Amino acid sequence: MPVPGETPPPGGPPDPEDRESAYALLQRGQALAAQRHYAQAAIILERADRLEPGKGSILEVLGRAYFMSGQHEHSVETFQRLLGVDPSSHYAHYALGQSLKRLGRIREARTHLRLAVALSPASKLYRGALERLPPEDEG
Repeated sequence: MPVPGETPPPGGPPDPEDRESAYALLQRGQALAAQRHYAQAAIILERADRLEPGKGSILEVLGRAYFMSGQHEHSVETFQRLLGVDPSSHYAHYALGQSLKRLGRIREARTHLRLAVALSPASKLYRGALERLPPEDEG
């Protein structure tokens, strides 16, 4: 039996992890997240991210799975990567702000929530998140 990550011997069975496309993994991860199995979704989505690093659609769902499973350091890193792909993503700024807030990094959270509101001024979700932050002299 091949060791995960190693190339199987010629003529041997392929590693099952190599058979699924990034798209199939994304679909599985989204389905798990929809069932609120966020930690499991993150594991599947990490595989998709390894196959197609820097793909915005994967990073968004992966960041959400990390956030919802309480892995806020990972969600911060993932939403920062998403902003590297699309700096004008209002959702990425919002999600990064929420992740930073969970880590107690209020000043940084405020910056990203302000950017989310500026990029999507009609969003009540973004504005509400910004308004719920502690006053600036406390954060």
